[in-house]
Amino acid sequence: MADAAPTTCKQAFEMMPGRFNKEAAKGLNAIYQFDLSGDGGGKWQVQIANDQCEVKEGAHPSPNITISMTAQDYLDMLAGKLNGQMAFMTGKLRIAGDMGLALRMQSIFA
Repeated sequence: MADAAPTTCKQAFEMMPGRFNKEAAKGLNAIYQFDLSGDGGGKWQVQIANDQCEVKEGAHPSPNITISMTAQDYLDMLAGKLNGQMAFMTGKLRIAGDMGLALRMQSIFA
């Protein structure tokens, strides 16, 4: 990735639409909810529809998937310091909803 890794969660979500891979998301209509706890955390929703990606702050009433973790673990995962599968297996990353959407995230956000 040419961009430097984001240093805050807010920055990470602001960068998301720029890293969106339309090809990988073809035909996908989904709402990802991120619940990040701790310092610098918050709630963000990422809506993918019609080959577009829109990020909003706050909670969505009915997301397809909810991803919960600490803000620091999320930033470490984006920076490549924390493996997503390991984070999931050790309980640092919790997923509720459509597990398939979690697996698609890596290809959707290059």
